[in-house]
Amino acid sequence: MEKNKKIYIAGHRGMVGSAIHRKLKAEGFTQFVQRTSAELDLRDQAAVRAFFETEKPDYVFLAAAKVGGIVANNTYRAEFLYDNLMIQSNIIDSAYQNGVEKLMFLGSSCIYPKMAPQPLKEDYLLTGLLEPTNEPYAIAKIAGIKMCDAYRSQYGANFISVMPTNLYGPNDNYHPENSHVLPAMIRRFHEAKLNGLDEVVIWGTGTPRREFLHVDDLADACYYLMQHYNEPGLVNIGVGEDISIQELATLVAKIVGYQGRISNDTSKPDGTPRKLMDVQKLTNQGWKARINLEEGIASVYGEFKERH
Repeated sequence: MEKNKKIYIAGHRGMVGSAIHRKLKAEGFTQFVQRTSAELDLRDQAAVRAFFETEKPDYVFLAAAKVGGIVANNTYRAEFLYDNLMIQSNIIDSAYQNGVEKLMFLGSSCIYPKMAPQPLKEDYLLTGLLEPTNEPYAIAKIAGIKMCDAYRSQYGANFISVMPTNLYGPNDNYHPENSHVLPAMIRRFHEAKLNGLDEVVIWGTGTPRREFLHVDDLADACYYLMQHYNEPGLVNIGVGEDISIQELATLVAKIVGYQGRISNDTSKPDGTPRKLMDVQKLTNQGWKARINLEEGIASVYGEFKERH
């Protein structure tokens, strides 16, 4: 990546996009073209085409998406499928039509089959049925991967795809209904501590295992791959270690300073039993995560207290 080239980060105000923006600024990049969702509706094909024709970015990070936790994914199934398909299709095609040098498409670990062997290797894509609760989002992201590969195959476009594991960090979503598991726990334990509650109830059995990557590590990996990776297919981005939901709840309670009981509502869904990324492909490229989970959660909890 050349420092004087123009960069467009789709979704620059979200957790992922803002982390990539911070990383690139720290590395000395200054030529950013930005539009908020109010200024540019990425679902609008004509508007996206006009934006690319006017601005002509050299590098694109496609981090814009409609996202949410289990409840949001399962409730707004049509929106999750339509919005994400439109956003990524419009950007990928406009990037090709306007000569973008390189594009990175960011997906999600939910693209893998629900019962895929663990850890999840890139080769497991499309080898089984998806987790039903977030199937529309996953299908959209799989389409994005295949679209990047198709544009590479047919047109020679240097479009690459990366699949991050569960993320957390600055600018996360702490909405009580639409957030992911870690920010939801941080908020719940924080409010329980403030209100002197004796008990915090977590969804499901607590046995599912999840992997968590700090978004600043993700941004570092994205920058690294934009410089060194130019292949079809996808690259997993993760830490290669996981933790049970029960263990995570205990860790969050410790960091927050909550000393009450932790109980389980087993009537609520667990989701996928385990999601651990195989990160051998990324490690072989020469990159490894650096931020320890406990240190990372402590850091974001400090930011959460300031904001909330």
